[in-house]
Amino acid sequence: MKKILFVLTSHSDLGNTGLKTGFWTEELAAPFYALKDKGVAITLCSPHGGQPPIDPKSDLPESQTAATQRMATDPALLQQLANTVKLGSVNMADYDAVFYPGGHGPLWDLANDANSIRLIADFYNANKPVAFVCHAPGVLKDVRIANGDYLVKGKNVTGFTNTEEDAVGLSDIVPFLVEDMLKANGATYHKRDDWVPFALIDGLLITGQNPASSEKVAHLLFDLLSNAKPDQLDNV
Repeated sequence: MKKILFVLTSHSDLGNTGLKTGFWTEELAAPFYALKDKGVAITLCSPHGGQPPIDPKSDLPESQTAATQRMATDPALLQQLANTVKLGSVNMADYDAVFYPGGHGPLWDLANDANSIRLIADFYNANKPVAFVCHAPGVLKDVRIANGDYLVKGKNVTGFTNTEEDAVGLSDIVPFLVEDMLKANGATYHKRDDWVPFALIDGLLITGQNPASSEKVAHLLFDLLSNAKPDQLDNV
């Protein structure tokens, strides 16, 4: 049985706005079930452990999907979510891959978290897949690989676009823009139209553009772990 570690944010404050953020529900639920239903064992962790904050906007009726509705009535997942293990206690050797759901929260904590930065590098340097969706590619900001380069340097990646950030009115609130950071760190950045599902893979690195891309990222990750050969620069 394959084992995948999911890393969730513990950050709940949306800058200095007085509003709340956290992880985006669909970006946990959709990949969680896409992988669990294929027999993958999933462990949830977060920097602080326990219940990670949920972005309240992801719980609004217009944000609901089949996966989030399933999650809302799944006591096993809700119990697991309420008791995430502490990020600092996990051992990369216990897992086959790592997956980061997005939401705005990771831009404040996981992007600067020494345990997260080290964990991602350890997975990658151990030839294990690393996957990120929406804002989660932002956690790669300070991740470097064995040769000292940024992990994303020279890699084909995607992530939440500047225009999508503009559309949600948070471009001046977030600590950095995901698209700009990826380009600044030497990545070859790709995107589709705003809110269109898009995911791609470059070697061990898998990224998705927005919440609607979450399940696509999970499918690419599963194929990679199953030794399938997904297209390197195409949707799934």
